[in-house]
Amino acid sequence: MHDTMTMEKPERTKAPPAPQGARRAAAGLKSVNLALQGGGAHGAFGWGVLDRLLEDERIAFDGVSATSAGAMNAALLAYGLAVGGRDGAKSALANFWRKIASLSLFSPLQPTLFDRILHNHSLEMSPAFMMFDIMSRIYSPYELNPFNHNPLRKALEDAVDFERLRKESPVRLFLSATNVRQGKVRVFKTSEITADAVLASACLPFLFQAVEIEGEPYWDGGYMGNPALFPLIYECDSRDIIVIHINPIMRSETPKSARDILNRINEISFNSSLMREMRAISFVTRLIDDQAVDVGSMKRMLIHSIEAEEFMRKLGVSSKLNSDWEFLTHLRDVGRVSAAKWIEENYDDIGTRSTVDIAAKYL
Repeated sequence: MHDTMTMEKPERTKAPPAPQGARRAAAGLKSVNLALQGGGAHGAFGWGVLDRLLEDERIAFDGVSATSAGAMNAALLAYGLAVGGRDGAKSALANFWRKIASLSLFSPLQPTLFDRILHNHSLEMSPAFMMFDIMSRIYSPYELNPFNHNPLRKALEDAVDFERLRKESPVRLFLSATNVRQGKVRVFKTSEITADAVLASACLPFLFQAVEIEGEPYWDGGYMGNPALFPLIYECDSRDIIVIHINPIMRSETPKSARDILNRINEISFNSSLMREMRAISFVTRLIDDQAVDVGSMKRMLIHSIEAEEFMRKLGVSSKLNSDWEFLTHLRDVGRVSAAKWIEENYDDIGTRSTVDIAAKYL
C-alpha cells in the first residue's frame, strides 16, 4: 500500500456538464416536450403550431415524439434547428410543405372548382377522388402501385440530410411506426432516424406498401402510438408535454355515410393509444398527489394541449389528401393562431402545472 504522503496529486478533472434541462433553466428558458399527431395534409396545422412556438425564444424543446405527418414535422424541426437554429427550422418546415403543394399539382386529386367556390377544402366533388376512394377499397397498394412509387421520399430526402440529423439534432426524436408482423409499436430514436423511418411512421396501409426496415414491415405509427408519450416520460428531462392534436376526440353527431363511418373509426383508433397513456399518467399523478408512492421514484408529468378541435371537426376526411397550397397555408395559419393563444394563456404554467384536465378530456 502506498504511503499517502508520497502519493502523486491526482489531476483535477472537469466537472461533468450540467444536464441540458439545467442549462436551459439557467438561461431563463422553459423546456418542453412535444407530442405531434399525424393526419395527412392536416399535419400542416402542426406546422403552424411549430412555426409560432419557434418564434417564442422563451421556449426550448427537449424531446419530440411524433407519428405520420407529425413525424415529418418533427424531422424537419430537428434538422432545421441543427443547421440554422430557429429560423432554420421555420424555413425547413415552410420549404417542405411548399414542396408537398408543388408535387400535388401533378396529382389528379385536386379540389374541383365547385369545392373551391364552397371553400370547404374537400375533394368530395372530384371524380378522381371518388374513383381513387373506390379503388383503394378493392385493390391493395401492391396492386395499384406495384413499383411502390412514393413522392414523399424524394421530398423528404431533398429537405433533410438524415446523416447530419442523426449526428447533430439538438432535440431527442422518437418516431413511432407499427410493426405489421408483431402488432407492436417501434419507436425510432434520433440515432435511427432515416427517410425510411419517417416514411414507415406515415405508411397508411391502404395507400402505400409496407416500409421494410431491417427485414421488418412497418405501417403508420398511428395504430399503436399517435404519438407515443412514454419515451418523453422515460428519456427526457422536461416534465412538460405539449400534445399537438390533429384528430378530433369528440364528435357531436353519429356518422351515417360509409366514408364518415370509416373516418370516425380511424379517428377513434388513432386516438386510442394516446388516451390509454393519458389514463396511466392520470393514475400515477393521483398516486403522487395522494402520497401513495415514493415521490422520488415517480415523475409527475405536466400535460398541455394545443388544438383547434372545432375547426378540425368541420373538415371532411377527403381533405386529408388535399395538398393545395391555399388549404395548407390556411391550416398553418389556424395552427399559428392556436399556438399564440395557448402561449398567451398558459406560458406561466409551464413547469408548474398541467393546463389540461386529463380526466375530463381523456378518461
